[in-house]
Amino acid sequence: MGNSLGGYLALQLAARGRAESVVALAPAGGWAEDEESSSETLANFRTMQRYLKAAAAHVDRIVATVDGRRRATSLITSNFEHIPSELLAHQMLGVANCEAMEPMIESALRDGWSLDAERIGCPVRVIWGTGDRILSWPSAAARYRSDWLPHADWIELEGIGHCPQLDVPLETAQLILGFTSP
Repeated sequence: MGNSLGGYLALQLAARGRAESVVALAPAGGWAEDEESSSETLANFRTMQRYLKAAAAHVDRIVATVDGRRRATSLITSNFEHIPSELLAHQMLGVANCEAMEPMIESALRDGWSLDAERIGCPVRVIWGTGDRILSWPSAAARYRSDWLPHADWIELEGIGHCPQLDVPLETAQLILGFTSP
């Protein structure tokens, strides 16, 4: 199971025979090959990290207010009120201090996105929020839906953002367990 880049990695592991089942939440890499929003999204990650580095000393004050928590989650969730301030601060600092972000962006820009989908022999469920502001539904899923995983179990979460595990944690857990449990 993985979200965004983690969903893409879970699918890559499945293609290598390393998964019994996969649940991918808004997996990265599914844009159509000529889709410009792929490079725009990667550029936005650079900008986001730059802003979070500048704000790192202030994250506790940012997440201490309702407005600050809404701003901190505006790209990743529709529902934020239930998310603990400490978790948001931890997440913001994690992004600010992620040393792997730039090499991952460079790799994606240089090599593009691919998936040996015909080698995936396990069941796959893809869950995507229609309110995703990072990987817009359905354009960011174009290759997954048409070329790579058309026979996957597809679930759309109406109005939910990029991180359903934060947005609607109980529903997301039920969707994962309902698919992966024996």
